[in-house]
Amino acid sequence: MRILIVEDNPRILGFLKKGLSEEGYIVETATDGDEGFERARTERFDAAVVDVMLPGRSGIDLVRGLRAEGSALPILLLTALGRPEEKVHGLDAGADDYLTKPFDFSELSARLRALLRRASGAPAPTLRVGELELDPARRQVTLQGEPVQLTPKEYSLLEYLLRNPNRPLSRSMIMEHVWGIRFDPGTNVVDVFINALRNKLDPEHELIQTVRGVGYMLSSPEEE
Repeated sequence: MRILIVEDNPRILGFLKKGLSEEGYIVETATDGDEGFERARTERFDAAVVDVMLPGRSGIDLVRGLRAEGSALPILLLTALGRPEEKVHGLDAGADDYLTKPFDFSELSARLRALLRRASGAPAPTLRVGELELDPARRQVTLQGEPVQLTPKEYSLLEYLLRNPNRPLSRSMIMEHVWGIRFDPGTNVVDVFINALRNKLDPEHELIQTVRGVGYMLSSPEEE
């Protein structure tokens, strides 16, 4: 999931980027309304978190401009203006949700997940392979009914594998989708995280298989 944050306050921007990145999102940022508008209209994002009071184009005008162009990008507005009429103004402009500063990060994260679920048109389905299950709505992983503790990047890597069962995935594909960056042949970060997943879920390497000369594949027993 790629999230765009448009916020001119460095402290809040850093706080949001760190928190969302730790939850496994690929986070891009803009520090003024004009830059945020151009990025939102020309790049692919799954959702945006937008401050109302921005240099240049305001958050309200950013939302209104995107909706005028037909964009359905889910947008959560952030503002210090908490009066009901301010919230109505933002929602009428086309925002999907509205959160008043100061806010608790856990609430922002939950609201963002709700926006992403609504945007998909249905509740996020549980991903299953054998006795391994991943619930995207709750961000929970279980194996044989027992919870498995994963780091945010391990979780994102497993989700990508589960969404592409029986499909060989190259290291460059994994780097792009999980880390949001181009693959560097000199790094072994993908192999390190694959090994970490195997140690927690698949010590026999039967589920996450190495595809020689390509990368890795999650093998679904139901389709073997």
